[in-house]
Amino acid sequence: MQDSNRIAACSPSAKQVLAGDPAKYALFLDVDGTLLDIALKPDQVVVPPGLVALLVRVSKGLGGAMAILTGRQLAEIDALLAPAEFAGGGVHGTELRTEPGGPITRVATALPEPLVDELTALAHGMPGIIAEPKGPGIAIHYRLAPDLKAAVEAKIKTLLAQYPDDNLVLCPGRKLFEIIPAGHSKATALETLAGLPSFSGRRPVMIGDDAGDVPALAAAQRLGGVGLRVAGGYFGPANFDLDGPKAVVSWLTQFADGLSG
Repeated sequence: MQDSNRIAACSPSAKQVLAGDPAKYALFLDVDGTLLDIALKPDQVVVPPGLVALLVRVSKGLGGAMAILTGRQLAEIDALLAPAEFAGGGVHGTELRTEPGGPITRVATALPEPLVDELTALAHGMPGIIAEPKGPGIAIHYRLAPDLKAAVEAKIKTLLAQYPDDNLVLCPGRKLFEIIPAGHSKATALETLAGLPSFSGRRPVMIGDDAGDVPALAAAQRLGGVGLRVAGGYFGPANFDLDGPKAVVSWLTQFADGLSG
């Protein structure tokens, strides 16, 4: 029997998935702000006890049709969620792993080294700003210095203007800016993975909390599935489906119970 208190913070859409046959779905999960609470620095996130075991349970119950879609590199996610290695897309779709435990494939070229060096120097020259190079992408965090948002954005745009032929895009996030190659996103990763044998024929469910998740939320709906929004800095009280990472974990627990029931 479902515990109504555990899903009280769920929208009708989230409850509808739980009420159906979970084996008909494929899950796509963001990490920071969705599975994990946001931390002041990327390396300070805390993985709650039992989360990895829960994710392994869900992945196995779905025959591998569960993927992590993240702005982080997949190798970094592997370190956080060790010893599990899930299918997924990293750095906003510029990396892919098509099956649990499989190899990670980079599907975009690395950013120009001079640009990475300039962005890193920019961060070092502004107190509280953190540069996080990721191969095909880079994140510039201003969570420790929110008053510098406008100045950081202006400086990044000035630098990007010097690389017009590299087809790069600037993506805002929760207290950060990310630069990635155009044509890649969590949506492209979701669409690619959804076409694989272990995912094909299932209704995709994407769960995310931030602007970078919006294309994937829309892609899941476009493919006949559901996009579930997690409350936080981007989705407010009037338009979320799950009230923060704890509600996501509770929802996933209910989902896993349905798989094993």
